[in-house]
Amino acid sequence: MATDLNSLFRLTGPSQADIDSFHNDGYIAFPDVFTDKARESLIKEIEGLDQVREYVQQLEGNSGEPQSYFIRPWNDRGPYSDQLIDDPFISSLLQATIGDDYHYCHSALNIAPRGIGPLRFHQDHHHWKHENPVNHAERDKYYVQILYYLNGFTQGDRNLKVIPGSHLVEPTEDATPDRMLAGEFDAEAGRPLKEKQLELPPGSMVYINARIFHGVEPKPVDSPQPYRIFNIDIFKEAGPPHRYTQEIPAEWIASASPARKKLFMREAYTEGCWNS
Repeated sequence: MATDLNSLFRLTGPSQADIDSFHNDGYIAFPDVFTDKARESLIKEIEGLDQVREYVQQLEGNSGEPQSYFIRPWNDRGPYSDQLIDDPFISSLLQATIGDDYHYCHSALNIAPRGIGPLRFHQDHHHWKHENPVNHAERDKYYVQILYYLNGFTQGDRNLKVIPGSHLVEPTEDATPDRMLAGEFDAEAGRPLKEKQLELPPGSMVYINARIFHGVEPKPVDSPQPYRIFNIDIFKEAGPPHRYTQEIPAEWIASASPARKKLFMREAYTEGCWNS
């Protein structure tokens, strides 16, 4: 499965300013980073999936409580979404920020319709705030989320929000987003911790350290955008599986290059695996 594009992106790799932003702020925003063909092809590919097409068709006649479309892991990928896993730009970005020793963890696909509610500030590093010693030993290793916004978002319309620098605070039970925003952890972070609302055009991407607090605003019922398409790939520094480390489909392994097999050859998460 291959596309006719060497890369889906306008960039070949991150700048030093991008790398500094990842380490200092906990994220990098890449506005309009997809090529036009890649963006259009990815949207067509996702909207062409049978389940997505059925979901979108029923939105117009749904008068009840809005429900988002969500699937994890997202394995039903066409050639363009498949290329995201190890596109040259993505590989360059991972290597420049966290090094060469990383694995593919899992992915998800989400479609958020008009009227959907907010997502509170949270962290997604699943080795934190657990009692198992394996988790404590592993929690400082990198867990990177790559967020793709193919049709973009405006402020107040299902936009991403972050607390830059919050990844620098020790992940204790006391380090809540409310207390961070109240200034209680500014000294530990070495900076004022403030909420930042993002706004990104179609074809954008956000690359985050999953330790950063992030959330999402609601989508108004009168939004000019019927739904926001959001897909995500997650990579983890080599080590024990994280909570959602997926089992790789056999057909992915069979068709993988040696470099891609290296991304896939790791243990999947199973219930109780942290207790052994």
